[in-house]
Amino acid sequence: MALGKDYATQECSIARALEVIGERWTLLVIRDALYGVRRYNDFLLHLGIPRAVLAARLQTLTAEGILEKRRYQESPPREEYVITERGIALWPTLRSLGVWGREHFAETQLRRFEHADCGTELGPYGECPACGTVVPVPDVVMVPGPGLNPDPADPVSRALLRPKRLLEPIETTTGAAVQET
Repeated sequence: MALGKDYATQECSIARALEVIGERWTLLVIRDALYGVRRYNDFLLHLGIPRAVLAARLQTLTAEGILEKRRYQESPPREEYVITERGIALWPTLRSLGVWGREHFAETQLRRFEHADCGTELGPYGECPACGTVVPVPDVVMVPGPGLNPDPADPVSRALLRPKRLLEPIETTTGAAVQET
């Protein structure tokens, strides 16, 4: 029996969410947007995703209000993809998924997430154990962990070798821009 393309017969909020974010590349695009990736070429290089797949995911995420397309250059016209409040609301899901993956697959810690105000590493649900509060996404600092490659090939990974707040745009020097298809 072939797997259906939607969850129309499911009366479940998880099924409805999977309609939007359930494809294998989608959560990685959202993760990168939370990390500050905004430009098509940067998503392309960092994720190693096929162009057609990336274009389709960006279109869907924009149509669903998870990303917003903004012009950053007029000549030639270039757009960037900025994560919206609706997309930022996925942070707890991605945080929990990352913690689960590290715990169950014995992955070396690639990144640490800390509270910008006090420097304490966040708990599994994005809470600051020292302050006793859930930390808003703009107040989360991503710090490279010991498992990261210290000399990555792509410019996005190199930009992410420095501590930075989530949502702050990354700056890369990727050379010539790749046109969207």
